[in-house]
Amino acid sequence: MQTSDSPSLMPGAEPWEVDGGPVGALVVHGFTGNPQSMRPLAEAFAAAGFTVSLPLLPGHGTRVEDMVPTRWEDWSSAAEAAYTALAARCQKVVVAGLSMGGTLTLWLATRHPEISGIVLVNALADGEVPGLTARVAQLRELDEPLVPGIGSDIALQGSVESAYPMTPVQPLLSLHGALAPLRDRLAGIGCPVLLLTSPQDHVVDPASSDLIAQAVAGPVERVTLERSFHVATLDHDAALIEQRAVEFAQRVTA
Repeated sequence: MQTSDSPSLMPGAEPWEVDGGPVGALVVHGFTGNPQSMRPLAEAFAAAGFTVSLPLLPGHGTRVEDMVPTRWEDWSSAAEAAYTALAARCQKVVVAGLSMGGTLTLWLATRHPEISGIVLVNALADGEVPGLTARVAQLRELDEPLVPGIGSDIALQGSVESAYPMTPVQPLLSLHGALAPLRDRLAGIGCPVLLLTSPQDHVVDPASSDLIAQAVAGPVERVTLERSFHVATLDHDAALIEQRAVEFAQRVTA
C-alpha cells in the first residue's frame, strides 16, 4: 500500500494482475523501465484467458534515485516471489521478459525447470560484447552515480517508454556482474524458448540472442523484429510479438 511518504508512481508503472484460467503468464519489464513497456503483452495474455502477473521491480517506476541502492539480488528476488505466487495458483506457467526482464526470465528458468516455456524479447544474456564491455569498463572508473539513460529506444514515432531519463551506475554494474554466472547455467534450460530479436537494437547487442539460442538445451523458436528497436513491445512489431507469444504459450502449455 502506498503511503504519503512513498514516491508517486510514474504513469502506467503500477503492477498489474488478472485472474484467468489455470495457466499463468508472468511478464517482466526491463532495466530502468516499468510495467508500462510490457502492459500490452500482459493484456494480450489476459485476453487469451491466461492468469497474468506483471510485477513492478524494486527501485523502478518512481524516480531514479530510488533505484540507486537496488541490485540484481533485489530484482531477482522480486521476480522469483512473483513467479512463486503465480505458480501457487496455476497449473502451468510461462514467463516473458524484455531486456533485463529477459535476463530475469532466463534466471528463473535455470532455477525452475517446471516452467512450461519462456518468451524473450531482446534479452540481455551476454556482457562480453565490444560495446558493453568497453562501456562497463568506463563506468567502473567514474565516480558518478548516474549517467544518461538508455530507455525508450523505439522506432515508432510517438511511442514512448516511461523509463528513467538517467541510468544508475552501480545497479547497472550489478546487472552486468550477474551475466557471467547466468551464462554458465544456460545449458540447464530445457523448456521451449521463443526468442524475439530486433536487428536494430541500440541497447542490447543482437548477439546476445545468438548466445542464448546456442546455449540453451530446449527447443528454440526465433522471430526477427525487422521494424523495431529495443523496446519492441511498444514498437512497430508489438502486435507480432503479442500474437507469437500467445500462440507459443498456448502450445507449450497444451
